[in-house]
Amino acid sequence: MKRILLGLFLLVASLSFAQTPQPDQEQKLLALIKEIQTQQAQMTENQAKIETKLADVSETIRVARILAGKIGK
Repeated sequence: MKRILLGLFLLVASLSFAQTPQPDQEQKLLALIKEIQTQQAQMTENQAKIETKLADVSETIRVARILAGKIGK
């Protein structure tokens, strides 16, 4: 995500220093920003799914250890 933000910053900086801005540059920049926002939302959603699955696996391991301890006695 830091690379994406760095790339966006460099793009904005290069656009602001251009002497003759093209009329469609603002549209392109807005499209890029929207795409980045969509990707960030997707990453957040994926992170939540990963955390849920990790919690499920942790619970399964906990139950397995309890059952293994009861069988071993």
